[in-house]
Amino acid sequence: MPKKNQLLLDRLSDAARTGRISRREFMSYSIAAGLTASTATGLWTTQAAAQPSRGGHFRWGLHDGNTADTHDPGTYVTRQMIYLAHTHRSYLTMINGDGSLGPDLADSWEASADASEWTFKLTENATFHSGKKCTADDVIASLNHHRGESSTSAAKALLTDVTDIKKDGDYNVVITLARGVADLPWLMTDYHFAICPANDDGTIDWQSGDGTGPYKIENGEFGVQWNLSRHDGWHREGAYFDTVDLLVLNDPNARQTALVTGDVDSVSLIELKTMALLQRDPNIQIFNIPSAGAITMPMHCDTAPFDNPDVRNALKLAMNRDEIIEKITFEASTKANDFHHSPAQPYWPEGIEQREYDPDQAKSLLKKAGAEGLTVNLSTADSIFTGAVDMCVLYAEQAKAAGININVVREPNDGYYSEVWLKKPFCMVSWGARPTPDVIYTLAYKEGAAWNESRWVNERFNELLLQAKSELDEVLRAEMYREMAELMRDDGGTLIPFFNNFVYAARSTIGVPDQLAASWECDGARAASRWWSTS
Repeated sequence: MPKKNQLLLDRLSDAARTGRISRREFMSYSIAAGLTASTATGLWTTQAAAQPSRGGHFRWGLHDGNTADTHDPGTYVTRQMIYLAHTHRSYLTMINGDGSLGPDLADSWEASADASEWTFKLTENATFHSGKKCTADDVIASLNHHRGESSTSAAKALLTDVTDIKKDGDYNVVITLARGVADLPWLMTDYHFAICPANDDGTIDWQSGDGTGPYKIENGEFGVQWNLSRHDGWHREGAYFDTVDLLVLNDPNARQTALVTGDVDSVSLIELKTMALLQRDPNIQIFNIPSAGAITMPMHCDTAPFDNPDVRNALKLAMNRDEIIEKITFEASTKANDFHHSPAQPYWPEGIEQREYDPDQAKSLLKKAGAEGLTVNLSTADSIFTGAVDMCVLYAEQAKAAGININVVREPNDGYYSEVWLKKPFCMVSWGARPTPDVIYTLAYKEGAAWNESRWVNERFNELLLQAKSELDEVLRAEMYREMAELMRDDGGTLIPFFNNFVYAARSTIGVPDQLAASWECDGARAASRWWSTS
């Protein structure tokens, strides 16, 4: 590039950073200086969009929402519920864009020497949308909503070690545990632990949709859309848009069309097979974020034929993950090894032998189990992730070489997580990223956990899980997680093909920070409060 053009681009970048030039002018001058429209758009995004500004209306298309969803934090499961919760409610802590742990309702926290008691100091600036101050009583009632024999919360397993929650004044919450739990502040980011206003009897008012989050609900309907406006009492940074709409767009074609035509400003999931085409559109930004999110395929270990570990391992060996990653995820994923511990999480166990496609060994295991000519049904749906149905069809073709007949059952998007997941014995599931292995193992693989999707019970695994929670020696804790990974790989009831990148998109008129959280799609589900309008 000629030197004078480079000087012009440097001046344009400076003008964009300081707000002295409009996007239209920036694009025109940049193209004149020799940049393509796509490159100019990227430069505008990294320069002008680096300076948040208030104003505008954000329309957010979501890929996973049901009419049966509710405001009850204990029932949160779909992206609609999770994203709405991160928009209109708050948590004690939050995961920052760089993956670190930061404050939300809690300004700070500290533990006893053995991590069996934690004190969270609350901000005094938080108010509910109804005008009520948020105090320790609200936090205690909200956490107790997930505790006790009568609780039906999916996150109940995360708090089984908690023996008492009490207040020390209006703005200090003390949590006492039966044993040390080193990850407790991280656990508080779990999307179920949204803080709701307390009722006089110690229960919570979840029904009204009241919250202390950056935006308040004006109106809406589950499975359709939600309309929100900025909460002037929001206690943290962000909330740049004046108003936000969350629109449920389960159909991938409708969702992608809405993005291209400008009917929405962002979508939480794009079709990977069209990613390259979208990248050529100067009006669209693509975000491809490696994460600890996972696609899992749980088999009910208490239901024939999956009650036989040889059958489970045969089904794992009958999958060619490399082909699936190439043809279905277009390399936007990390190959998994049938244990739910991602390289993006701490304590990653190096050196465990990778399970590869081996139909001959699968045949041998089926013969040993007396299950030759095995036929199983596999449930899936389009809304699980882009290419979900195609992936199951490809897997069924791969499994034929092992003598396995897989009937792919295409389930309705609406109601999938209430009518299929945890109920049908072999299905596909999309898990969001969890910050530590303890969190995901406790939620999904601990004996008795509400979300133990494979109904797997392994005494040694549960023993190690308990020990690792309170182990403060990092080396010893890593060794425990390694053994747990090996147990899950060789005995567990979950086939895990890959850890999926979060691939989503926004119009070029949306500004985003330099670092995007990898805990959920759309900047850790906080696009509404962390992003802004650049138009």
